[in-house]
Amino acid sequence: MPERRLLFKNLDEPGLRTLDVYKRRGGYRALERAIRELEPDQIIAEIEESGLRGRGGAGFSMGKKGSFLPRGDMPKYLCCNADESEPGTFKDRELMFKNPHGLIEGIVIAAIAVGAQHAFIFIRGEYWDVADVLDAAVREAYDAGLVGERILGSNHSVQLVVHRGAGAYICGEETALLDSLEGKRGNPRLKPPFPAVQGLYGGPTLINNVETLMNVPHIIRHGAEWYKRLGTEQSTGTKVVSVSGHVQRPGNYEIELGIPAREIIFGLAGGPPPGRRVKVWFPGGSSAPVLTEEELDLPYSFESMAEAGSMLGSGAIIVGDDTVSVPELALRTARFYHHESCGKCSPCREGTNWTVKMLERVVRGEATPMDLDIIASVQENIIGNCLCVLGDAMAMPVGSMVRKFRHEFEEVIERARAAHGGPLDAAPDDVPPVPLGVHA
Repeated sequence: MPERRLLFKNLDEPGLRTLDVYKRRGGYRALERAIRELEPDQIIAEIEESGLRGRGGAGFSMGKKGSFLPRGDMPKYLCCNADESEPGTFKDRELMFKNPHGLIEGIVIAAIAVGAQHAFIFIRGEYWDVADVLDAAVREAYDAGLVGERILGSNHSVQLVVHRGAGAYICGEETALLDSLEGKRGNPRLKPPFPAVQGLYGGPTLINNVETLMNVPHIIRHGAEWYKRLGTEQSTGTKVVSVSGHVQRPGNYEIELGIPAREIIFGLAGGPPPGRRVKVWFPGGSSAPVLTEEELDLPYSFESMAEAGSMLGSGAIIVGDDTVSVPELALRTARFYHHESCGKCSPCREGTNWTVKMLERVVRGEATPMDLDIIASVQENIIGNCLCVLGDAMAMPVGSMVRKFRHEFEEVIERARAAHGGPLDAAPDDVPPVPLGVHA
């Protein structure tokens, strides 16, 4: 299945990150149309009509989110979430590094639409080279009158700043991002109030992901009806997917939403190594509940992944073949979220800690069947009970692994029982753990 390139069109053209080449390829024509032909409310209406949904994880309508911001002369802000820290996700890095002006144009149009005069790109601290590229592009845009005061001679003004984060995963959560921008420790805020009403510096704030904002110029330039012809009824447009893990051609691919997941994993990414099969895969980054080989033919769309009990998320597809030990995969996933938890709320702070401890018991061969029920119960108590979704981001995939591969967890426990020669509680302390090995 060939890619359907929209954001990736001309992406590898030499010099695209410069203003001259970007404008030669039609860059900033959408901004000109937004300023000369459309009112801010019309821009929002066009984006909402297009069906564009957030590409960062939540999948919420961008146009609807923009419409939540109150009208009036109060200071308003736009924040581009470029804190791409979800394991398996690396699409925004390539988009920003190769086409920074595409992001800048999308930010300026969106800022004009909601009346925001100050915009920020909050970029992951480890992306120092990408931040340098963005800084250079922003300077070019300022010099050309495309950012700053009276853009293109209009009454619209947008000040744009590239802000480097400090490497905390929690700052990818929108309210923790706002706290970090304000110079505070990156902790999630209690909602409501939501950022659209009370966000950065207490003002109404629109927060969107890099890929989401880069779709805006295409919608404004070609129209909502044109954009809706791509994808499905509920998942319009294209999606950049980051495919990694046990595939022969890992990388970023832009696809039309709704194609079978098998076409992405096998058709584009080459599938697992010869002689191996897909055992487990995350459809939307490490925080998405896992799916199995039997679910590879599902359409890759927001609604289809939700119906399957998972989510499209950030579009990071992580593939595990039949050499993967699911208990070890669950432990590695839990350790990441335990390490990155800010510790502000008890369900996440305690739940991630106990999940790691119990999974370590499984992997060391010290668990009992009752531990699996406790692990599943802990995940259920985390989901929906945290200030932000970080706790859920661990509980959903771990819970799905225990549920879908319980037989493998039980196999590890039974092998440990056999090796110990009896009930685990009676085993001496110096008995070495049973290696998991390869599950074929």
